[in-house]
Amino acid sequence: MAQTEFHLGTRGQGLYELTREVAGWLHDTGATDGLLTLFVRHTSCSLLIQENADPDVQTDLLAWLSRCVPPATDPSLSYLRHTLKGPDDMPAHIKAALLPVSLSIPVSSGRMVLGTWQGIYLFEHRDAPHSRRVAAHLG
Repeated sequence: MAQTEFHLGTRGQGLYELTREVAGWLHDTGATDGLLTLFVRHTSCSLLIQENADPDVQTDLLAWLSRCVPPATDPSLSYLRHTLKGPDDMPAHIKAALLPVSLSIPVSSGRMVLGTWQGIYLFEHRDAPHSRRVAAHLG
């Protein structure tokens, strides 16, 4: 069993890959087999396993989610009450409710069992830069 926490600085809404950091830590543990659990410790961002070959995938995901859940200033969200932290805050909570905040990844022979084009991403839903923490547990 091993545990750690990854710290990521974001620059606003978007996907931030952390596959290499996680793989490096996993290598350093010397573990061979197990189940890796990642959990983001915030309520306005998410974790995803997504394609890491074509950056247009991340751009399109951000655009799609922004259309599904626009800022609170959009007339379609005029019913929202939680608006004190800005027009991106409550929509960020909604996005985090729709997307995963934890991931389970099998580990075999010391490596994450990911597909060829799969990467691990923190999906930042807020406009401003944030410091995010992702807890990792290998069991």
